[in-house]
Parts: sequence; structure tokens; C-alpha cells
Amino acid sequence: MKTTVSTLTKFTFGILIAGSIAACNQNKTADKPASGATTVSDGKDAIVYINSDTLLSKYEYTKDMNKRLEEKGKASQGDLQNKGQAFQREVAEYQKSAATLPADQRQATEQRLQRKQQELQGYQQNATAEFQNVQATEASKQYDKIADFAKAYAKEKGYKLVLLYSKANPTVLYGDPSLDVTTDVIKRLNDAYAKEKK
Repeated sequence: MKTTVSTLTKFTFGILIAGSIAACNQNKTADKPASGATTVSDGKDAIVYINSDTLLSKYEYTKDMNKRLEEKGKASQGDLQNKGQAFQREVAEYQKSAATLPADQRQATEQRLQRKQQELQGYQQNATAEFQNVQATEASKQYDKIADFAKAYAKEKGYKLVLLYSKANPTVLYGDPSLDVTTDVIKRLNDAYAKEKK
């Protein structure tokens, strides 16, 4: 479950690259940043990057999101386990008494147990699909938060392009450390999230 959340989150950040590029190309005649904002006037450092591995591990929203998903996954798994154990007990009870039951009653019980097994499998599929929908919704919210922030951040700082670096998805093979804005981005995102939580 944790691997799925991590993979989904890393995939989300891969999409962020495309969103950042599109956002930068969309509005080439955008207003100049407000006075007091640090801008790039000579074209140097017009491209920066964020280390998504670090961002994933230090962004409080991501930590909270993963915790919510983990709790939901455990609750769902516990519910499925309880239903499965109840079904197994019912099957075991039937197997104990099957030899003493008349043929018609044995056949009816077996059909009932088969229907119950199919219902349990359907319930498991629905629970899995529901969890995947919740995961997708959470990942979409996270993406929107980061993409909106990256767009505003790039505009404020005068950056033309904000890339993501990740060992798992190495789109950027090398970036000069002076172009790494990860620490500033994490601080600002966490500050904004702390205000939002209040």
C-alpha cells in the first residue's frame, strides 16, 4: 500500500513538470512581478529545479495525505479481513456438519455459501476501487497545490521554467546546486499549509 502511494505521488510530480512548462508558456506577456519581489533580470538562473524526493519527504501536506491514505487503507483492509474471517468460519461450520445434512439442504447451503463468496469478492473489488478513487483525488489535490504554488513562485521570482528532479524519474540528470530552490519551496509550502490548517 505504501509503495502504491509513493509511486502515485512520484507520478504526480512527473505530471507537475508538464504543468509547469505549460504554465510558463501560457502567459508570456504576464505582468511584471510586484515591487520587492526578487526577479531574474539578466536571464541567469531563469530555469530552476525542485528536488521532488526532498519535497515529498518534507512537505507537511504530503505527510498528512499519506497518513490519511494509510489510515483509510488499514480500515478498509481490517473490514475486508473481518468479513473474510466470518465467511471462513461459516464455511468451516458447514464442513463439520455437511456429512449429516440431507442432500437438498447441503446443496442449498453450498449455493448460499457460493453466493456469499461472490458477494465478498465484489465487496473487495468495490473497496479497492473506492480506495483508488480516494488516492487519485488526494493526488490531484496535492498536484493542484504544488502546481499553483510553482506558477506563482516562478512569476514572483522571474523564473521561466521550474523543473523537478527525482532519482526515481530522472528527467533532470544534473542541475547546478545554485539552481536548486527546493529548500525555499518547502518552507513556503509548509508555511502556507500551516496557515491553511488553522
